Amino acid sequence: MVKKSFKAKIVIPTIIILVTLVVGINIFLLIRSSTLSDTLVNEKLAANVNSLKFYLDDCKANSRAAAISMALSPEAIEAIKERDVFAIAGLFSFMQNLHRVDFFTICDNEGTVLARTYEFDSFGESILNQQIIKDALNYQISTHFESSTHIQVAVSTGAPVFDTDGTLIGVVSAGIRFDTDTKVEELKKLFNSEVAIFSGDTRIAATISENGQTSIGTTLDPQMTEIVIRNKQEYSGDAVFFGKRYITYFMPLLDAQEEAFAAFFLGIPVAEITVELSKSLRTGIILGLCGLAVSIVLLFFILSSISEPIIKLSKDMNHFADGDLSININVKGEDEVGLLGKSLQKATNVIHKLLGDIKHMIAEHEKGNTEYYLDSTEFNGEYRILADSVLLLVSLGMRDPLTGIPNRRGFENRLPMEWYRAAREKTPLSILIIDVDKFQNFDEKFGYQQGDVTLRMIAKTIKQALKRMIDFAARWDGEKFMVLLPITNSAGALIIAERIRAAIEGLTLPCADDSQGAKITVSIGVNTQIPALESSKDIFISVGEDALLKAKETGRNRVVFGGEA
Repeated sequence: MVKKSFKAKIVIPTIIILVTLVVGINIFLLIRSSTLSDTLVNEKLAANVNSLKFYLDDCKANSRAAAISMALSPEAIEAIKERDVFAIAGLFSFMQNLHRVDFFTICDNEGTVLARTYEFDSFGESILNQQIIKDALNYQISTHFESSTHIQVAVSTGAPVFDTDGTLIGVVSAGIRFDTDTKVEELKKLFNSEVAIFSGDTRIAATISENGQTSIGTTLDPQMTEIVIRNKQEYSGDAVFFGKRYITYFMPLLDAQEEAFAAFFLGIPVAEITVELSKSLRTGIILGLCGLAVSIVLLFFILSSISEPIIKLSKDMNHFADGDLSININVKGEDEVGLLGKSLQKATNVIHKLLGDIKHMIAEHEKGNTEYYLDSTEFNGEYRILADSVLLLVSLGMRDPLTGIPNRRGFENRLPMEWYRAAREKTPLSILIIDVDKFQNFDEKFGYQQGDVTLRMIAKTIKQALKRMIDFAARWDGEKFMVLLPITNSAGALIIAERIRAAIEGLTLPCADDSQGAKITVSIGVNTQIPALESSKDIFISVGEDALLKAKETGRNRVVFGGEA
């Protein structure tokens, strides 16, 4: 029932959505095909415009690199000095290919042509009217769109040429021309659109033609001439050539004086895009319907693969809710179901670890290792609160609430652990049994509240006298304290006992009705033994208690050893 219910809830709405989506999209596209075709053309044109601007910037960079490279060429410098036209010409081919430029012109320091790549035998002409030549003769490198006697539209860079002693000996110009049929055909392939070049308002190169007719030589509409040439503005809009509608773009080219002397034209035929779009729409409808059928079939297989791990997750979580933490949620994959499985497994791992840490801590405390606690910082959120609560409960069970040190239960858990360790390692174990002298009289004189303060101070003093981590102090009951000293012989135990006795005797206990403060002393019984596994711990404690009794009987405030030294 679960599988059927799950699939029914998913399959039926999904099929409805898919059918609605496919039909709706195709109807919308059919209605909007005309507008959509214009949008696509405009988007394509915008991309081509960006490509054109990038292309022109690249042409400027190539022109500049070629002119500078030629101007710095030792061979070119020597040839210009010698006015060796053939030597200069020998450099042209290599430099043109290297920098992807169309032409070079070499002038002397008066602006007279020495050699050029086009019309090679035409030299002796002064080209001082070109701004880039003027700039170069004034020691400046400049790049501009320009028109000259031989080339109607080009981008050129002029660079000065200096002799080794710094003398200006000539000028190099390099450039790329746009006024040829070869160039516009090249750009048509590059931009996938019709291209034309205007000199002023007249087409001088164009790719648009039909039945042998060409648009070369035709002029711009007067309104377009006003916008693009006179006002130097870019323009996008519709135009009709040879009966075909185009989305067009015009970009003015500015010369060194910032005047528009030429223009670029890009045009994309709308009809071709519309036809292509209609074909694409028909194909899309067919493919959409086929895809819909395939999708419905695949949907059943996909839902089966999804529902199975979900059902498994549900069963696993039911086991988990029943208290079975041994489950292993093994859902593979990085999809939503896989991530859910990993999250649930993470949750079970955290709970499993928390319970494991609690069990381990309880086991350690039962062995007497009351200093061991689980690390609650390993958990987050409510898990940390739970861990801290467990720590508090364990602490209350093993520690004396008045003094904060382990209680009698803590001592009884710790003694067997130290006893068996000392027996195994054959090391001495010492015990100090400390009792406060005449503490009942102290309570009656100063009150139970001051008595509690005093017991806390005594417990703190005992702890401070123990310098090692392995030493253990506990409150046995009332005013009696126990100290275990592992790996400590009788001499060491007596030293520590005397240290504790003297420190407690030196305590000043302020009391409400005794402006001089009260004094308190303790009697300490000491016993040391190298335990054997079969020996009695009770006798070990009893000998220490006998020593304590002897200390009381012989005047109190003293340390008495009761075992074998």
